[in-house]
Amino acid sequence: MGNLNRLEPVKAAQKFIDNYFPYCDGALLAGSVVRGEATKTSDLDIVVFDKTYISSYRESVFVYGWPIEVFAHNLNSYRDYFVSDFKRARPSLPRMVSEGIILKDNGGIDSVKSEAKELLSKGPEKWSTEVINTKRYFITDTLDDFVGCNNRAEGIFIANTLAELVSEFVLRTNNKWIGASKWIVRSLREHDTKFAEQFVEAFDIFYRSGAKGKVINLVDEILKPYGGPLFDGFSLGKK
Repeated sequence: MGNLNRLEPVKAAQKFIDNYFPYCDGALLAGSVVRGEATKTSDLDIVVFDKTYISSYRESVFVYGWPIEVFAHNLNSYRDYFVSDFKRARPSLPRMVSEGIILKDNGGIDSVKSEAKELLSKGPEKWSTEVINTKRYFITDTLDDFVGCNNRAEGIFIANTLAELVSEFVLRTNNKWIGASKWIVRSLREHDTKFAEQFVEAFDIFYRSGAKGKVINLVDEILKPYGGPLFDGFSLGKK
């Protein structure tokens, strides 16, 4: 998908809006190109607002040398996504809107950006003690599988699951947003750079050498302030 002659990101995004969404009420360019984190495979994330749309939709196209992801909303539907992102603690759309460069604004986009920034600063819903204990149990269960596993292939995927559970636990117990894929590490770095380095190092050592010690110690230290591993006495759904 590379193209040495393609337009600069903002110019390409502006031309795209002018030609494909000339009557929209507003548009934003977001994503890695805005954050200065673009790679050769990065696309342009463009959020479009149009009061005439019946519902939200997502669409992918390739124009002006760029893969472009369009996230289209009317002037109300984006709020449903804000609420959904808040509940799952992954603020995909609020983050895009908050960081986005305005490409077009017929009035109101600043207000939407303010809503996004307010939600992001608030952080996700605080976990209850019950939720924390449930998460402790599933981390303990996965850690036990990890410690006892002698099959290299199975161990890799158990470690993947453990990394996701542990990163979620650390972020949510600290009232921070979580992420998926590359956003796991990015979210951890936003929370605590030093811890993120320890986290990556522990799992990297396991993936490279099979040594489990640093991962096990890391998980034990994370669970310790909340009572440590949990198995005996745990109950879920009992009437």
